[in-house]
Amino acid sequence: TKCPSNGLCSRLPPDCMICNTNYSCIYGKPATFDCRVKPHVHCVDQNNHEQENFTINMTCQFCWQLPTTDYVCTNSTNCMTVSCPRQRYNATCTVRDHIHCLGNRVFPKMLYCNWTGGYKWSTALALSITLGGFGADRFYLGQWREGLGKLFSFGGLGIWTLIDVLLIGVGYVGPADGSLYI
Repeated sequence: TKCPSNGLCSRLPPDCMICNTNYSCIYGKPATFDCRVKPHVHCVDQNNHEQENFTINMTCQFCWQLPTTDYVCTNSTNCMTVSCPRQRYNATCTVRDHIHCLGNRVFPKMLYCNWTGGYKWSTALALSITLGGFGADRFYLGQWREGLGKLFSFGGLGIWTLIDVLLIGVGYVGPADGSLYI
């Protein structure tokens, strides 16, 4: 069911073809690979002629080197919610069907846990709206330098305060320690 019949050969998922490894490819550069369809898979070229052998163009890189948008990983069940930001967990990642890459399509990867330092978004927003002119929102988030700047400039004469209400409201400004809001 993963291998569509009579579709374009260049659009087949990697599980439906066998490609020769191009050892002369240069990492990160486009490369051409000679491929053939697996038994019982039928595909066609641009002119609707059935093919068994064809070429595909892809970037020369291993699957584990792909951008994070090109694969899906398992989530951790043992990450602590409130913890050190450097905690990592072992995840099993699988490359998406339409992506071509070299090596194993399922690979292990160490990922950072999502963690929080205990800061609440609602508290930060309330402080920004009510006491933002005095830098209370920035002090609460651990950004004391910006807090001092807002305190001594009266919130940038109100302009900095309005901008911070917007930035905290949409979640662009967060805790200084890099944690997530509760």
